[in-house]
Amino acid sequence: MSTAQRTPFIATTPGVVLACLAACFLWGSAFPCVKIGYELFAVDAADVPSILAFAGTRFVIAGLMVVVGMSVARRRAFVPERRDLPAIGVLSLFQTVLQYVLFYVGLANCAGITSSILEASNSFLCVLLAALVFRFERLTPRKLLGCAVGFAGVVLVNVAGESGGLSFSLAGEGMVLASTLAAATSSNLAKRFSASHDPVLLSGWQFVVGGAIMLAVGLAAGGHVAPADAANPFPALALLGYLGFISAAAYSLWSLALAANPVSRVAVFGFMNPVFGVLLSAVLLGETSVVSPAVAVAALVLVSAGIVVVNRPESGAVQKGQSLLHALFAHRTPVQK
Repeated sequence: MSTAQRTPFIATTPGVVLACLAACFLWGSAFPCVKIGYELFAVDAADVPSILAFAGTRFVIAGLMVVVGMSVARRRAFVPERRDLPAIGVLSLFQTVLQYVLFYVGLANCAGITSSILEASNSFLCVLLAALVFRFERLTPRKLLGCAVGFAGVVLVNVAGESGGLSFSLAGEGMVLASTLAAATSSNLAKRFSASHDPVLLSGWQFVVGGAIMLAVGLAAGGHVAPADAANPFPALALLGYLGFISAAAYSLWSLALAANPVSRVAVFGFMNPVFGVLLSAVLLGETSVVSPAVAVAALVLVSAGIVVVNRPESGAVQKGQSLLHALFAHRTPVQK
């Protein structure tokens, strides 16, 4: 009788493509929706406490969606055990608190399209951290080429914007860039923790913990979370619910994909975030003058090419060459002194 285990669908090429593109579409829609949410909840760009309270509310909702949904699906309480608590605490720090405190503050001070573009550096950083810091995999020339090609599409969109070049401010773009480092770290931590913890459980509860911290800090500092139109709060509340769903669904899919695939194979799909962000910001925010359609198409081609390069299997000759080099360096006799 064969002992071979069946490969999970999310570990196959169609599975990882579907999961990652769905997550990236949801995350891409977050860029313009957060901007709209600021208007519906009367959150000013300078009102940092309200920004934190707004973000915290969104993530508590996201976490509760995961916890309640999985409790119903599994017919038992979807709660962590004591051994899960340290992983939840670390993930909530990087994935929710650090990443989104920096992101929300930065987003309020730069264009939706610009922020979505800068966020794409997360993919490049994630691959570098996976190879150089966490040691999950090797940093091969093919992976570097794929990341460089994908990131070229991101740079193209930014340089070709209406400003005619790259813009940078610490309060805006600087904050968004700092948030990408926290996000890249959290992705690698999620990969590490998935070996001994349920990735969906970690996803849901780190949102609950991180969101509660952000909400408490925001409210304590004088922030508020209330629809601007008290007579008709439904649009604001519906948008807040959708923002919670974005986080719950996208991060759960991403965590499952990371658990079943190499980090580089998943991370390179993050270059699709600015593509979806550009398209949806143009539709929902009317930011159509920032990037021309021709530039957007060229960027999409480069990003897609980068994804294909990273996910393309190594040829037999390349694999043999890498194995030979590894063997030579691994078994080399040290020089006696």
